[in-house]
Amino acid sequence: MVRRCLLTFKPFRIFVVGIGFFSLCFLMTSLGGQFSAKRLTDSPFTVRTEVLGGVESRGVLRKISDMLEVIMKRMDSLSKLENVNDSRRLEELSSAINRIQPAGLVERIQAIAQNVSNMAVRVEQILKNSMAASRVVRDGTSGQCDVPRDPRFPDCPGKVDWMRARWTSDPCYAFYGVDGSDCSFLIYLSEVEWFCPPLTWRNHSSPPVLPKSPPKRQAAFRTDLSTLLDQVGTGKESLSFMKRRIRRLASQWATAAYRLDIKLHRSWREQKKILVHVGFLTEESGDVFSPKVLKGGPLGEMVQWADILTALYVLGHNLKISMSVKELQGFLGVPPGRGSCPLTGPLPFDLIYTDYHGLQQMKQHMGLSLKKHKCHIRVIDTFGTEPAYNHEEYATLHGYRTNWGYWNLNSRQYMTMFPHTPDNSFMGFVSEELNKTEKRSIQQNKVRNMAVVYGKEASMWKLQGKEKFLQILHRYMEVHGTVYYETQRPPEVPAFVKNHGLLPQQELQQLLRKAKLFIGFGFPYEGPAPLEAIANGCIYLQPKFHPPHSSLNHEFFRGKPTSREVSSQHPYAEQYIGRPHVMTVDYNNSDEFEAAVQEIMRLKVEPYLPYEYTCEGMLERVHAYIQHQEFCSPEAPFPPVNASRVWPGGPFTRLPNSTLLGWAGNSTALPCWPPLSALRLMVSAEGQSCVEACQSSDLVCEPAFFRFINNKEALSKLEIQCEVVELEMNHIFPAYSVTRGECGLQKETLLFSCAGFSGKYRRICPCRDFRKGQVALCRDCL
Repeated sequence: MVRRCLLTFKPFRIFVVGIGFFSLCFLMTSLGGQFSAKRLTDSPFTVRTEVLGGVESRGVLRKISDMLEVIMKRMDSLSKLENVNDSRRLEELSSAINRIQPAGLVERIQAIAQNVSNMAVRVEQILKNSMAASRVVRDGTSGQCDVPRDPRFPDCPGKVDWMRARWTSDPCYAFYGVDGSDCSFLIYLSEVEWFCPPLTWRNHSSPPVLPKSPPKRQAAFRTDLSTLLDQVGTGKESLSFMKRRIRRLASQWATAAYRLDIKLHRSWREQKKILVHVGFLTEESGDVFSPKVLKGGPLGEMVQWADILTALYVLGHNLKISMSVKELQGFLGVPPGRGSCPLTGPLPFDLIYTDYHGLQQMKQHMGLSLKKHKCHIRVIDTFGTEPAYNHEEYATLHGYRTNWGYWNLNSRQYMTMFPHTPDNSFMGFVSEELNKTEKRSIQQNKVRNMAVVYGKEASMWKLQGKEKFLQILHRYMEVHGTVYYETQRPPEVPAFVKNHGLLPQQELQQLLRKAKLFIGFGFPYEGPAPLEAIANGCIYLQPKFHPPHSSLNHEFFRGKPTSREVSSQHPYAEQYIGRPHVMTVDYNNSDEFEAAVQEIMRLKVEPYLPYEYTCEGMLERVHAYIQHQEFCSPEAPFPPVNASRVWPGGPFTRLPNSTLLGWAGNSTALPCWPPLSALRLMVSAEGQSCVEACQSSDLVCEPAFFRFINNKEALSKLEIQCEVVELEMNHIFPAYSVTRGECGLQKETLLFSCAGFSGKYRRICPCRDFRKGQVALCRDCL
């Protein structure tokens, strides 16, 4: 009979089942969480009253119970109805419905109602106990949860006020046991964060059990890259490109590992736990690179990241790779929520390599932990970040604030593609190295009058005035291009140019091995292609910029955290390689351009690759950084209290037959890398940066040495007369003004800058020597 009534009143049957099911799900979800939720720290309460609390929660339970009672009464009345005319039809429908509907529906609804009633009684008891416990904390132990006024924790009252107003803004606070009470706020702010003092009534009798540090493991060189290829993943053309590059260079990496192992005397090296988070390839950052891989888009960043991954893996470190924010959260141990809370445990990595996109994602999801652990981070930064842009307060006050920068890192934590910013560390990438047989074959098969244009996108051929110098080039050489197109030839490419379209890497290399000249139009800046061309025996011809391009006069550099002036399309090729492999001329001067082309046709050059861009050179450099760069330990003050006893004549001495100063004492007495034996102290000209001053003496500026020369002893030994010595935040200091007799020392260590300059000052510059072909390392650095 009941089944017949339900079939007759089908809409109402569906409503009954829906209400019953919803009620059960609601109660199981709401109450189940209260009884089983994990609590990382003890709380003065036993139930999370923000979910089920007070009169409101009890009212909801009563309404559900009353609703189900009404439903049961309606069911009883419906069961008395009978439609004799449709009895046979109802029996047929009843037989059919038996196959899809479980028996005893009414009994199940009654059971649900009974369970709701029982659970309501239980919740009432829990809430009464909770409020009683609350009164005990509030009344029985008065003052236990009063907000402390401790001068050692001045931010505590303000943080408690913030928590009162905003603790529900992020679920991570409830994850750590916050429930809306002042006691839970103070527990969180003293035990999870560090803004309030520890609570005396909490159990602090036994020290917290810290996880034991795992035993140190040896880093052994690897030559099988199959595991690395699996870790890189699939699903994007950018990842496929990186994996193809890793496979192609695998044998060269293996050879380089063998050589470096011998150079290091097979010494024991500690294996580091390293996370690599490639932020610019995540979907959350937009990933504009992957769709353009096969359409002539920029590949320089993917080239560098592929080589970084390979170098770290070949060196034998424990590597984790993240290509999404979800993977990043899992690797770091980010608590559930919106990123307002610290990590659930200690940082599980010794080093984290990421980029600016990844750094922003880490800030969003790590909360205060980013500030605590940022010394472990290395930021891959193509164009560099100067100290004036890195210091947030200084950048904001003095007009250096950009969309990047302002992270308050040690400037050496930024790692560049080329060694153009000594304030940063030079990471680099690798180019394919040729053996003697390949070099001989290239020289024999070079086509004397063949040129290849640097520019895969049609937009790179829109340079105003290009027709003039291309016509000159065409009179002497056959011009080839590798411009991407889908169906029609790009109109920007002149008709006399033989366009091969976008070529795979191996075919491009074959083209470069035949060509005599690789010519740039001025863009893109500082890419890997010119080095690859030079390594394949080409001469690279590029434009000189008048005036140099910078953030002050060129849209491309505007907003980048650097004031660096770029004198040509590829300054590294111009300064560190130079003639005969590289020629930099004024393209607006037709005579100069034509003379350069004629000279190139007469020249014979061998393939050339700087050591620092070989696999071995990169492994050597990255190994030195991992072994020696340390930004987490506080630096000892200098000069020390006993300086006069350690260095009776001062820490500096005049070098023989030189105007430079060197380190006077034992270079190992003070912990420093590079070692102080490499220090060369000098004074710049007015308006000259320390980068330029050191280069003029065939040296490189070393920011690690600034803290040793930022003192009156250095000024005195350099025979600088100071009427006034100021200590302030200024990225030009240490420096002095000749006209005013004023000397300035640096107050903020993050503002020590090789790049800073001013027409009013002469800089005090810490320079160092460097190894031939490896500018990142001094002679005693490895």
